[in-house]
Amino acid sequence: MKKIKITQVKSSVDRPVRQKRSLEALGLRKMHQTVEHEATPQILGIVDSVKHLVSVTEE
Repeated sequence: MKKIKITQVKSSVDRPVRQKRSLEALGLRKMHQTVEHEATPQILGIVDSVKHLVSVTEE
């Protein structure tokens, strides 16, 4: 599978609980933190729900 790098670029303060939990599920806990995941449909769905808070690059 392809790998994607996900970086949090905006804060989760004043966001709905659902979006905060999505960031936690991706492993993002603080600003400018980067995590790497395989591009599965589940991960892509989570990323889509917080696309305004993260930056995604494909490898």
